[in-house]
Amino acid sequence: MEGHSHIADDVLARYAGDAAKDVPGVKGLVGRHAVRVESDRVELHLGVEWGASIPAVAEAVQGRVAEYLARMADVRPAVDVIVEEVG
Repeated sequence: MEGHSHIADDVLARYAGDAAKDVPGVKGLVGRHAVRVESDRVELHLGVEWGASIPAVAEAVQGRVAEYLARMADVRPAVDVIVEEVG
């Protein structure tokens, strides 16, 4: 019988948040529920540094988070980025 493991949503949220913060132009996570994890989707609420290209930062965050979660947890959710503040 093949074994299966499950990684808790709060662990996935921490992985996603850490990966997002590593992207140049990301100022940080914003709000009490800055990272939300659902069955096949991760939603990140971010602050972006002034002068950074919001579309470029959002695209880089999507790629970085997707790659990191695939490598660390073997999951491949859709990644949604919401920019809450710029500054």
